[in-house]
Amino acid sequence: MHNDGASHGLIQWHGTTIIGVKKGGKTVIAGDGQVSMGNTVMKPNARKVRRIGEGGKVIAGFAGATADAFTLFERLERKLEQYRGQLMRAAVELAKDWRTDKYLRNLEALMIVADAETLLVLTGNGDVLEPEGGPQSQIAAIGSGGNYALAAARALDAYEDDAEQMARKAMQVAADICVFTNDRVTVETV
Repeated sequence: MHNDGASHGLIQWHGTTIIGVKKGGKTVIAGDGQVSMGNTVMKPNARKVRRIGEGGKVIAGFAGATADAFTLFERLERKLEQYRGQLMRAAVELAKDWRTDKYLRNLEALMIVADAETLLVLTGNGDVLEPEGGPQSQIAAIGSGGNYALAAARALDAYEDDAEQMARKAMQVAADICVFTNDRVTVETV
């Protein structure tokens, strides 16, 4: 059996595309619903984008192992409580823990998180990345179809003023190209 990218001796799960778009005073995170194992679609309607934190003021989407992502959601929520809803501070502190804690270091997930002011990508390498673009427009994407969605959103940026429509159109392009992405999109907005 051929297992490119296998993790811990198991077939690696694929099938996530998450995109974050900040434009026109609106921030959106959208994610597809497909979970695949090898060449098999295991679930077509997973919900990979959620509201977290007090009052649901933070939205987050994940790519990677689901259980690992939920662990990170919980940790980020605790950090948001600890730092009174300051997303940047909470994200930096989570990234420090993720990088240095023996247990967290083994988690295999990426996250895009956002509130009304900030859009960030969090990685297990301790990265807290703010996408390029400045205050007018920011775009970030992760997952197996992330590069397709990112390219589509960048191409749409000059023509589409609505962040949600831009994210939905970019997700459709990714779903048309990436076999690990479908068009069952969940969208959350702040």
